Amino acid sequence: MRNLLITIQYDGTRYHGWQVQKNALSVQEVFQNAVEKVFLKRLDVKGCSRTDTGVHANMYCLTLMTDMKISDEGVIMALNTHLPDDIAVIDCIEVDKDFHPRYSCKSKEYVYKLYNGKRPNPFYSKYALHYHREIDADYLNEEAQAFVGTYDYQAFCSSKTDIEDTVRTVKSFSVWREGDMVFFKVEADGFLYNMVRIMVGTLLFVSEGKIKSGELKSVILSKDRSKAGKTAQPQGLYLNKVNY
Repeated sequence: MRNLLITIQYDGTRYHGWQVQKNALSVQEVFQNAVEKVFLKRLDVKGCSRTDTGVHANMYCLTLMTDMKISDEGVIMALNTHLPDDIAVIDCIEVDKDFHPRYSCKSKEYVYKLYNGKRPNPFYSKYALHYHREIDADYLNEEAQAFVGTYDYQAFCSSKTDIEDTVRTVKSFSVWREGDMVFFKVEADGFLYNMVRIMVGTLLFVSEGKIKSGELKSVILSKDRSKAGKTAQPQGLYLNKVNY
C-alpha cells in the first residue's frame, strides 16, 4: 500500500468547512467523490485540519492509502478532472506509511485578509472582510506581538468546542498593509476553534480603542472569552501553509 500526501487549494465559499457533515456540503465529501471515481473505491481520506464554513485554503494537506499503480502526476491530473473549479490538487507525493497529515504537522500558518476601503468592493466580498474604519497596521502589528509565546488561549476559543487542552504556542504574528488591504498572518503549533478569527476580532477592538494599548496580554492571561473581541467573519480567513 502507498500512502499519498496530496496538497489541495480550495475556495470555501460554498462549503461548510472541510469535514463531512450529514446535512451540508463539505470539501471532504466533494473530494472523496472525486477519489472514488479515480481509485474505483471510496477511500479513507485524512485531513490536516478542520476549517469553518466559508474559510479558504491556499494549502491544505491530506493523505489516502492505495495499492493502485498510478504516478503522482497521474493522481493530480485524474483528480482535477473530477473536481469542481473551486477545488484543485496542486501536489502529490508518496510518504511513509506512518505519516499523518495532522499529527505529523509541526506548525500551521493562517492569513486573514481585510479590505479597508471606504466603499464596498464586490470582488472582495467573499474573500476579505470589509472594515471601513481606518486601520493603523503598524500599530496593530506592535500590539499583536503580545500573542507570541506559549499561553493558555481559552479566551480565544469558541465556547462550542469541548477541547480540554487550550495551551498553544504562537511562533509569529504580523500585520501589514498593501494599499486598501490589511493582512494578519499567524503561525502556531496548533489552533483552537475560531482562534484566528477571535484574534483578528480582538485586534479590531484594539484598533477601536475598546482594548487599550498594552492590555492585550492581560486579555490572554484572563482566559476569559468575554474579555476578547468578536469573532471576525469567516470569508477573510485562509489556511495558508502547513509545515512538516
